[in-house]
Amino acid sequence: MAEESTKVEDDKKNENRLWGGRFSTSRIHQCLEKINNSIEIDHRLHKQDIKGSLAYASGLKDAGNLTDQERNLIVAGLKKIEEEWAEDEFQLYQSDEDIHTAVERRLKELIGPLAGKLHTGRSRNDQVATDTKLWLKDESEELTKLLSGVIMRMAKKAEEQIDVLMPGYTHLQKAQPVRWSHWLLSHAWALNEDRQRLAQIVERTMSRCPLGSGALAGTPLALDRSKVAQALGFTGVSENSMHAVADRDFVAEFTFWSALTSVHLSRMAEDLLLHCSLGFAKMGPGLSTGSSLMPHKSNPDGVELLRAKGATLTGLCTSMLALLKGLPSTYNKDLQLDKSILFQAHDDLKLSLELTYAVIDTLQVDRINCLAALEPSMLATDLAYYLVHKGIPFREAHNLVGTVVRLAEQKKIEIKDISIIELKEISPLFDEDVLQVWSYESSVEQYKAFGGTSKSSVEEQIVKIKTQNHTE
Repeated sequence: MAEESTKVEDDKKNENRLWGGRFSTSRIHQCLEKINNSIEIDHRLHKQDIKGSLAYASGLKDAGNLTDQERNLIVAGLKKIEEEWAEDEFQLYQSDEDIHTAVERRLKELIGPLAGKLHTGRSRNDQVATDTKLWLKDESEELTKLLSGVIMRMAKKAEEQIDVLMPGYTHLQKAQPVRWSHWLLSHAWALNEDRQRLAQIVERTMSRCPLGSGALAGTPLALDRSKVAQALGFTGVSENSMHAVADRDFVAEFTFWSALTSVHLSRMAEDLLLHCSLGFAKMGPGLSTGSSLMPHKSNPDGVELLRAKGATLTGLCTSMLALLKGLPSTYNKDLQLDKSILFQAHDDLKLSLELTYAVIDTLQVDRINCLAALEPSMLATDLAYYLVHKGIPFREAHNLVGTVVRLAEQKKIEIKDISIIELKEISPLFDEDVLQVWSYESSVEQYKAFGGTSKSSVEEQIVKIKTQNHTE
């Protein structure tokens, strides 16, 4: 009896497997079953799998492979499955190898053997490629909105703090005075390029529909692939069936995009950590944690983890490229692992953007500490420009001001405290009007060309980046 019971269970599993007919038993090694099944990961594709099946059912009807009644029954069954997922009532079984198996198994439970007709001319190879593209297109749209929201909040923050002056740095050394808003917008523009880059990736790599490519050779049916693609929101169809089922470049490019965007967020996080340490800014409520030993500590752990995500996302990008490297033509089971990489990259990047928004939204800037950190030595370049305006070539002016800086260091005083007499000994072109150089506000205001740190230029930047990211 036990053997008969096991045989019945094997036969039932074989019925659910989309490839079971080739094998006399459904028993496969438990290790293979564990590594082969992907339902715990790719169930996230259920909306797209159903959407693709709905469009394909209509395509089969148009091709003469389904009657109107058969198509309507299949559509009704798929709609029921869609409702079950939406209401969290869909039941997954151990025998559900992947999302495609699960949906088809449930469809068979609802409408009987007719469900098997839906797979006519279709392979899981072109099905999963289509599902993944559809999912990523949907999620890219949401990420774009989230990214634009972050950029808009940065622009608004820059607008609010436009009069705050602070040291600008190169090589982590104080360089020239800049507006705090100009620093913040420098990161906003990097993220704006990321937003544009994602749109380009979607257009270039996710616009062609793989459905109708079959396992690798195409479809023998009179399937109007263009009509099916249009129903799914694609602008065209894949041109080569072998390439279509193997193509995961869109996943690779998305993981690269996620890594690069995270690197930009990581660099901003590093700046924020330095600014907080220097007293220029303070994290908002709820965005720092304490020490288990030192009661006085307020640690910006969230921003440190934001910085760390740049490393993990870079690793995911490398993993995806390594997964693709050396694969032979068409579909290979290795490609099943792309979903775990893709989903983690998406989730990590989305969380990073949400955290970034919270940080920027609540960030408190200390105007007094920012101003106090400015030093007269940071106006050495302005002193060189002073001489340039009097006709001296910049290289010569640079050398003369270097002499002024060296003299100040020798005397252990600020360069603004070098007397006019001493300045004239270095160059007779120095005069009393040199005192106008020692103004931080005047220093930043001279950079009026678009892209500079003057108030008018920063205001132009704010208007432009807001315009590009405006959403209703």
